[in-house]
Amino acid sequence: MAINKLALIRYRTIDQCLSNRRRKWTLDDLMDKVSAALYEAEGIKSGVSRRTIQADIQLMRSDKLGYNAPIVVREKKYYTYEVPEFSINSSRVTGADIDKMNEIVSVLKQLSGFSYFDEMNDIIARLENSVGKTRTNGRSLIQMEGNTLLRGIGHIAPLYQAIKKQLPLLINYKSFTSDEAHQQVYFPYLLKEYRNRWFLICKSKKENRLVTLALDRITGFEEMAAKNFVPYNGIDFERYFAETIGVTKGEKDRAHRVILSVDKRNAPYVLTKPLHSSQTIIKEDAAGIIIRLDVTLNFELDREILGFGEGIMVLAPKILQNRIARKLKNASAQYNSR
Repeated sequence: MAINKLALIRYRTIDQCLSNRRRKWTLDDLMDKVSAALYEAEGIKSGVSRRTIQADIQLMRSDKLGYNAPIVVREKKYYTYEVPEFSINSSRVTGADIDKMNEIVSVLKQLSGFSYFDEMNDIIARLENSVGKTRTNGRSLIQMEGNTLLRGIGHIAPLYQAIKKQLPLLINYKSFTSDEAHQQVYFPYLLKEYRNRWFLICKSKKENRLVTLALDRITGFEEMAAKNFVPYNGIDFERYFAETIGVTKGEKDRAHRVILSVDKRNAPYVLTKPLHSSQTIIKEDAAGIIIRLDVTLNFELDREILGFGEGIMVLAPKILQNRIARKLKNASAQYNSR
């Protein structure tokens, strides 16, 4: 069951009240305390109704949230915990909970670079000890694509921490077009993965625009004083990359209507694994399909199309059609010259 933020505030406040046994708590007392907590945390002035508090108590008593709170009513009006030391914050972790945690950690540890998930093993071991449950190591049931030889993997964890702590970074970066690394101050905002390669979305101190740095091209970096950090105040990154395949996108880039003709041999692959979330079918017949994508025209889109070779033809826009045709022609010329 999903729990929203306001509900969590209510449950936590009720729990704090019932854990305080130095006074007796009526339903009206609980309403007042919860209303005050909602106002302090979220600025909500409307308060909370008796019906809501009664429903919260019933839910806390049940096992739907895993609380099973022993809430009882004394003298027909005072609410308290039957077990004095009970609190929803100290609810017992079950064996099933640990099994779920083990599964999640097993998957997360396969994400190259996130080695700090190894530390979860010790935490889970201690939880198992308190629950009296012994874990047996079995074979892996999930295998994710990974490339342990990929450069820059070790940067992921410290870059993540720098983003979290809002620390400027002095980064040494060597692009594919440069013979030597260049040093510059960047403000890191997002780590983004595409096809098992990781990128840092950030802003340079010298230029007020977003740039994308490949982690495998970062030769080193140093953390700087947090006081000089410039926060990101643009649109949410989910929206920013919504119309993009991959990671290459300028802040002024806008989506184009891309029309592609896919032959019958490749149509099933494109239908079962869309090239982009915006993909829609314009036409479908024995010859194949015609699809539409609303995406920015970037390097990753070119690679996606070129990966299908003769199986996909660009119908629109003309600028993309000419670009793909030129690349295919150049590729063909290499073989014709041999």
